[in-house]
Amino acid sequence: MLRRTSERDAQEFALMKEPKPLSRVSLSGMGVEIPPDVITNEELVESYNRWVETENPRRARRGEDPLAPSDADFILHASGIRQRHVYERAGILDPERMAPFIPARDDASLSVMAEFGAKAAEKALADAELSGRDIDLVICSAAHHQRPYPALGIEIQQALGAQGAAFDMNLGCSSALGGLHTAVNLLRAGAHQRALVITPELITGHLNFRDRQTHFIFGDASVAVVVEAMDEGAERPGAFEIVDTRLWTKFSSNIRTNFGFLSRLAQEDPSALDMAGNLIKQSGNKVFKEVTVAGHRFIVDFLAEHGHTPHTMRRFWLHQANKRMNAMILKLAFGEEVGQDRAPTVLEELGNTAAAGAIIALEKNHRDMQSGDFGLLCAFGAGYSIGGALLRMM
Repeated sequence: MLRRTSERDAQEFALMKEPKPLSRVSLSGMGVEIPPDVITNEELVESYNRWVETENPRRARRGEDPLAPSDADFILHASGIRQRHVYERAGILDPERMAPFIPARDDASLSVMAEFGAKAAEKALADAELSGRDIDLVICSAAHHQRPYPALGIEIQQALGAQGAAFDMNLGCSSALGGLHTAVNLLRAGAHQRALVITPELITGHLNFRDRQTHFIFGDASVAVVVEAMDEGAERPGAFEIVDTRLWTKFSSNIRTNFGFLSRLAQEDPSALDMAGNLIKQSGNKVFKEVTVAGHRFIVDFLAEHGHTPHTMRRFWLHQANKRMNAMILKLAFGEEVGQDRAPTVLEELGNTAAAGAIIALEKNHRDMQSGDFGLLCAFGAGYSIGGALLRMM
């Protein structure tokens, strides 16, 4: 016989169904790992032009148009980049190879990208005064991953001695913000307490140094951030409260790579590894115009949701892809030119470090901020994708 539900039972059931209040979340630690090797525009151009000199006679014999040489001054004007740091310099400037030489490791060794990510993660943990044992979620979110599985996040989790769960994500150059968005909302929901979002970008390994449109753009870097759930009313001076995060996507092929396991099946010999045509490519002018408009709109709308305007932000840490594009986005948002103090850039020395760039700009340009200051972390990537995080200095 079914028991009639009492009024007390109904009240207890209602309490069980009532959603828990969302936790506040802090960004309490940051880590940046920059490889020491540097390649200047002049070095890159000299290597590329030497290859063009040998390639153009072959193209002429095939009846193809000649390739135009590259130019260091044009690179600086077009992108704002003077040099880039690379994980491995050997091989990149050799016209016969034009790719870094990174030896394979056996399966029992820590993989290249997991090691690169773990170095940034250890710095972020030290910054937050935590150890790996304090972490119960690891997200490895990057534009480029060394392999599909085992997940790099799980490998890094083991290397750090972290607990809980780990997984990988990819959202182009918005990957770090996508990982942060995911971590913040898992912490708010009570699923985890402390998370590491790690973004190791070894992008030169995925770059076609024989493509004039893209050969100069990218550099390598690894970053990590620690995010923690906080009690209501808690403050952590010197850390940021993450007020909110947001993601936006819209399909576009204007930045694309077709590198993947299906690529070899289009070749006559599927055991061959001629993948050059499937590496990164982009339609630079279209990307510049379309991302400028979308980025400006995203920033203005996201801030307005929280009663802010660009003028109420102490600082912007934007995706470090193109200095002119960032300047145009902010000019549209502010109605005037915005200087380096308000929107610092790091790409002149580092190049476009994919999803790591905005985090590097944040780590290097936040210590002068005062309690109560607001800032916006924002990145734009292939897809198209845009990610944002509204931060308040505690």
